[in-house]
Formats: sequence, C-alpha cells, structure tokens
Amino acid sequence: MARFITAVLLNGEFPMTEWKTTGSKTLVKDRWISLRADRCVNSSGRVIDPYYVLEYPNWVNIVPINASGEIVLVRQYRHGVGKILYELPSGGIEVGDPNPEAAARRELLEETGYGGGTFAPLCQMYVNPANHNNITYSFLATGIQNSWKQNLDENEEIEIVSKSVGEIRLMLKKNEIRQALHANALFYALGVLDS
Repeated sequence: MARFITAVLLNGEFPMTEWKTTGSKTLVKDRWISLRADRCVNSSGRVIDPYYVLEYPNWVNIVPINASGEIVLVRQYRHGVGKILYELPSGGIEVGDPNPEAAARRELLEETGYGGGTFAPLCQMYVNPANHNNITYSFLATGIQNSWKQNLDENEEIEIVSKSVGEIRLMLKKNEIRQALHANALFYALGVLDS
C-alpha cells in the first residue's frame, strides 16, 4: 500500500525547504563529463539515494547581429540526437575566462570569426535543474565585425549561416531551431529588438 504524506498548507503553499545532501560520491569524471551520486534528504524527511547529478561548466549562448542586421547562426552535427542543427554560437566557460561575457566573446570569435561589438546580457537559465548543476548565460551581440577566421576545436565542423530577423521568426514558428536554450535566447533577443 502506498504511503501518503499530508502537508500543512501555509498561505496555500507547501512548506518546502531545500534538500540536505548527506553524502556524495563522484562516479565518472573526465574532461567532458562529471557524474556524481548524492544521498539527499527532502523536505518531508525522505531519503533519496542515489540522486544523480551531471556536473558541467557554465555555458554561454550568443545572439550575434551582423552589420546587415542579420542574426548569425551556426549549423553543425550533434551526435547526441544524430542530426545537423541550426544553433547559436555557444560553448562552455573555460577556467581562463574572467567572466561570462569574456567567454561569449571568445566563443563567438572561435566559432564564427566575428568579434568586437557590444554584448548585452539577455538571460540566465538553468540547463536542466533536475539533474544538471550549470547555468547558461545568453548575450545579444551587436556591432560585431567578421574580420577573423574561425578557430575551431578538433571535433567541430561548423557552417556559418546568416538569417534575417523575419527568417528567424519563421524558423522558430516552424520549430526549425531545436536546441531549447538557443530558441529561448532568440525569443529573449526578439523581445529586446521589438522594444
């Protein structure tokens, strides 16, 4: 028979608290991924063991607008889903990056050859707060110039594609930008551009 816990409502809300972590063990750790198993106690005192957490560095996404007023996208193969996708320039914040904007500038330059300009924060989003520990910082980059060459990692094969704001709206409407955090950043950017 299932056990039910009765919660006392305060102002119509469950009296929730943050879980306590009473133990933690790293199961896998290399340059690409870190997986840990936590032993947690939730608000009602229930022990959850193991609770798996994927540890990643924080990420950056950039919505870059070129001199023609177009949004610069990248097109690349993503093995996790086995598809070639339209995405924003993006990447992980590295140890040598002094802050998220510096990481965004570095990633934009490496992936597209665009640099300079003004970077304005759009939003900060948790990737998947149920079991990922990182944050994605999204930026709107304007006044950028394409005067450098791509400097891709050994695993990267990236095609640069520029689309008008109208084309981006249509791509979002038709679900052609399938990376959730990138679609999110684009919606934020469109809100800024419309204001």
